[in-house]
Amino acid sequence: MRHTRDSARQEAVLTLPFWLKKACVRTGVARFLPIAKRLTHGEPHFARYVSDRVLAAPVDALLDPATFPQSAGSDIVNLNLGVPALDIAPRLVLPRDSDPTDAFGSLDLRTAIAEADDRHPDPASGILVTHGAKGAYAAILDAFVNPGDRVVLFDPSSPLFHLGAESRRAEVRWVNTWSEDGRTRFLSAGLAKAMRGAKLLVIAQPANPTGGQFSTSDLEEIAWLANRSDALVCLDESFGRFRYGAAIPSLATLPGMAARTLTINSMSAGYGLHALRVGWLTGHRQLVRTVALCANLTAPEVSPIAQAAAATVLRRDRAGFEPTLRQFRERRQYTFDRLEGLGLDASLPSGGFTMWVSVAALGLDGRTFAEKLLREQRVLVGPGCAYGSSGKNFVRVSFAAEDGRLREGLNRLAQFVGELKGGGAEVVTAKAAVEKPAESDAIPSFSRV
Repeated sequence: MRHTRDSARQEAVLTLPFWLKKACVRTGVARFLPIAKRLTHGEPHFARYVSDRVLAAPVDALLDPATFPQSAGSDIVNLNLGVPALDIAPRLVLPRDSDPTDAFGSLDLRTAIAEADDRHPDPASGILVTHGAKGAYAAILDAFVNPGDRVVLFDPSSPLFHLGAESRRAEVRWVNTWSEDGRTRFLSAGLAKAMRGAKLLVIAQPANPTGGQFSTSDLEEIAWLANRSDALVCLDESFGRFRYGAAIPSLATLPGMAARTLTINSMSAGYGLHALRVGWLTGHRQLVRTVALCANLTAPEVSPIAQAAAATVLRRDRAGFEPTLRQFRERRQYTFDRLEGLGLDASLPSGGFTMWVSVAALGLDGRTFAEKLLREQRVLVGPGCAYGSSGKNFVRVSFAAEDGRLREGLNRLAQFVGELKGGGAEVVTAKAAVEKPAESDAIPSFSRV
């Protein structure tokens, strides 16, 4: 009981309004509060030095292993990989120290990016090289989002989206989604309401963690609402090389969107080269120029060696990706069949390499399921709570691991689920456990029937 009271008290402190947190810190009262101890690792007298950005940060989420999982040891099978295991490391001709790299990144890499992009962005002014996709997103927020500005996100989505917006004191508005046959669905009325007065809409295509994609008609509606609201759009296409169905046009190519869309990509998810930490964004030159200003104030000069490696891979790997995509299509089907055979409700993704799996039928929420699975079977999956409120009863399962590790991880997962069912856990029909909009919420006729 005391533990419950302490947790409730701490939660109340952590959810204090920003102005009250700031007042507590500036007056010295904060040194007696739990949040100051958490911010300063047990030395609250240092709280008086922290900036407003730190005070506004979502501390609990940033310290939560569900958001940033522990490093997997050699005895742990990682089924939560966000980067595929691809054997495409390049042989490099290292750049000379005198090779020019301007504020937008090396011209050679920007040219390679333009050559690999069907939209043919201008290498001179329409592309910015960043420290990974995360660096691109952070620079976009810094360039365009002020405290109090409305940022619209789809639920579920990458935890970095809402953590970044919240740390800048933006007003985050969520739009609920669900998956049907690899398609990300949403209610038009919910998105229209969230977009009123919005400054920025953040969208991932394909989505993380569900692997769903918006259809062409969905994107047309999103574009119409963004134009009506005069909102900027951050389009994350980090998983865009992994698409398993018919081609879908990019949101940035729809009417009115070229001048308001900044598209993010990187060498991590698409090419399996997370260690390079090279990302980029493309868009209208005026938007890119503004983002470049912020990026070079906070995180300038992406490593020239990493940029040279990225340019080499982009040029070499463009024509040879189909075998890799075929392999991932087979892994996707294998993983889906195994999960379905366990009685788990998993969505078959149309893109990416992760699956969104409901565990509600086992009588557990996603966090408890993930913690027990790691403790008892040494298998790491992602608790759904990190991706938005709708993820409480879900886990993210990645099929990006090499074939042997994937099979071993799914075998251990099968044993774990079997023990849960044999141990008397109440099992309900999996399909009934997935939350979807009530029947009374009529699906609008605009482009979706």
